[in-house]
Amino acid sequence: MRTLQRLFAASVAAMAVGCGVESTGLEAPALRTRMAEVVSPNGRNLNGRNLNGRNLNNSELGGMLVSVAYAGVHAATGKPLTGVRLEGSAFVGLEGANPVVGNGFAGARFVGTRGDGASVDLRVDSITQGSGADSDLWSYRVSYQDEAGGWRPVCQDASGAAASAIAVAGRWNYLQGVRGGGEKVDDASAFTFACEGAAIAKCMHFGYKPWATDASGQSLAGHHQACTRMVRADFCGDGESHTSDGQWVNLYDGAGIQADSESWGLEAEWNEAGARCFTSETRAHVPVTCSGFTAIPDCGDTAHFQSGTRLISESPYGASGL
Repeated sequence: MRTLQRLFAASVAAMAVGCGVESTGLEAPALRTRMAEVVSPNGRNLNGRNLNGRNLNNSELGGMLVSVAYAGVHAATGKPLTGVRLEGSAFVGLEGANPVVGNGFAGARFVGTRGDGASVDLRVDSITQGSGADSDLWSYRVSYQDEAGGWRPVCQDASGAAASAIAVAGRWNYLQGVRGGGEKVDDASAFTFACEGAAIAKCMHFGYKPWATDASGQSLAGHHQACTRMVRADFCGDGESHTSDGQWVNLYDGAGIQADSESWGLEAEWNEAGARCFTSETRAHVPVTCSGFTAIPDCGDTAHFQSGTRLISESPYGASGL
């Protein structure tokens, strides 16, 4: 669908390493009229504003939440759960010899790891299964326990209200401007609570579910990771975002998930490691230079979908004067 191919940044954000805050203030009336056409904000955060932002990266806790362990899980009753794992974004496990699945994890306690290596207790407050084509997207309201023993939401929306997260296997490197920044780490012992509204969750809503396959049976895990790079305009593949909020982008792929619906100027080709090539018409509006970067020739050639390109993005900037 056309709306699924447009990402719009409807917020004003400032982001330091591992920390981000997004709000929903629109600057131009012309852009306000387009809010009904878009799916979600196109901000700079890899994950949610609280998950590695305001609440979990402040002086109280001293570090952001970077992963959650499958081990050490307890049911709402306090009994240990074993064999916990994700099937898609739904948890399965055992309480003794009894299977626990899906909504059975309401009230469950998990142990998260902060960026400084310290642990933090997490609680699943509610669970909602998606519907239709997104029936495999399970949403979780998750809280963390602060030093005073109270519980605070891990994810918040732009108004500060509690928001949901999607559980996804593996973890990410949240560093910026360094080798490995923004990289997906296939850690079999850990998963991520991906806050709604940030790149990891957005890309699942766009159809790039890392546990799913396309019509030909190809895994979409690579498309999902390429999408997280694209959403954040991480051209250099080092975790650093080269976009500001208020930018438009159109994306399409060769997997039959998203089709090209715009006649905008080519921006870039993307794979898991970042951009394979990019043009001067980027959301950055300033030249982007990547150390040691060698662009592939014939940027934008859809034949490249057969040789490693996962996504192609387009920008209206330059040609349209937006």
